[in-house]
Amino acid sequence: MKATGFVHPALLAVLALGLSSPALAFHRGGTGECTGCHSMHTASASSSRLLKQSDASSVCLSCHQSPEDAAPNDYRVATPEARMPVGVAPLQRTPGGDFGWLKKHYIYTIDGATTHESGASHGHNIIAADFGFVADTANTTAPGGTFAAGELSCTSCHDPHGNYRRLADGSVVASGPSITGSGSYASSPAPAAGSAVGVYRLLAGAGYSRGGVTFTGAPVAVAPEFNNRSEVTSETRVAYGHATGAGQETWSRWCATCHPQMLSQGHSADVALGAMMRDTYAAYVKSGDLSGSLDTSYSSLVPFVENTSTFAALASHARSDNGALEGPGSSDLVSCITCHRAHASGWEDMMRWNNKSTFLTRDGAWPGTDTTPNDPQYARGRTSNETRAAYYDRPASRFATYQRPLCNKCHARD
Repeated sequence: MKATGFVHPALLAVLALGLSSPALAFHRGGTGECTGCHSMHTASASSSRLLKQSDASSVCLSCHQSPEDAAPNDYRVATPEARMPVGVAPLQRTPGGDFGWLKKHYIYTIDGATTHESGASHGHNIIAADFGFVADTANTTAPGGTFAAGELSCTSCHDPHGNYRRLADGSVVASGPSITGSGSYASSPAPAAGSAVGVYRLLAGAGYSRGGVTFTGAPVAVAPEFNNRSEVTSETRVAYGHATGAGQETWSRWCATCHPQMLSQGHSADVALGAMMRDTYAAYVKSGDLSGSLDTSYSSLVPFVENTSTFAALASHARSDNGALEGPGSSDLVSCITCHRAHASGWEDMMRWNNKSTFLTRDGAWPGTDTTPNDPQYARGRTSNETRAAYYDRPASRFATYQRPLCNKCHARD
């Protein structure tokens, strides 16, 4: 990463231990220093905005992708191709997913029909010329909308200048008191009167326009300090909130800025679970096992949106140590992010699980091209290690011998 700002000695100490921690050194919840991204005299020749790289997403990836990583690492969101040859999964385990999945292409034959599964189907195809990310080859506009695929970048959803801020009363505004810290983490400070903290992940807020669309607010969420991590032993719970304050937006309506038709087609979003679905979510452990309890039922593979926007309430649930596994209340909601990752995933349509097969596991193991027997309808061109990585390293033993898709976490039709 470029040396773009002061790094607190405590943060360096944590990184020296090989642990993951919030990336607060550059953004600090708002904009970083101008020279971190722009150069007055040595900007990229292909950039019209004095950027140090060819385009906005390439500027982001100059810090958020590294060829040196050998494991999930702090603020990274993409794995270079050289680190994930054929049969090897991307490295990062962020809640939003690793953009490296966009470069993982699979070919498999089922019942005589050969499928060419493009990496483009795995997520949002950001354009970052310096890092080999190109526009979606299948969709010229956002599914269910008009946003042009050829304009998609990190700054389509994230405000690079970090203008949006949360005030002491919980309202979100685009200008005002200086941002004094990140508002993304459970450890983030509560803004005092006359000060402000950033919104979750520098997300676009009211009035932010790109590609002919304009956002009407910023959604609310709180992440645990350590969130880019394997979930082999514990869940990483990002506490997603439901908008109730000024300048705040619901998660599904925020996504619908680019995908408006999705709110009127198919699965309902921003709808309360109700008592019956709450009880199903709580009881569901795996296919054939409804012995679970509400207190230990949360799964980051099927997250829900809590019916609150109060930071303190959400922060109490943002954990990565299995310290907050409470399931939903009846007024909590299903949303786009219940089924999809925000960046990319190991499955088509950026799903959190394989929704194209009858079973996720086969005979108690993750399916793959390297297993015997090799069932292509389950492996779908992936090795068993790639399959396991797509589930953030969970062992197959945590699921049923023949586990059905996780739609059943809410519907229990398996």
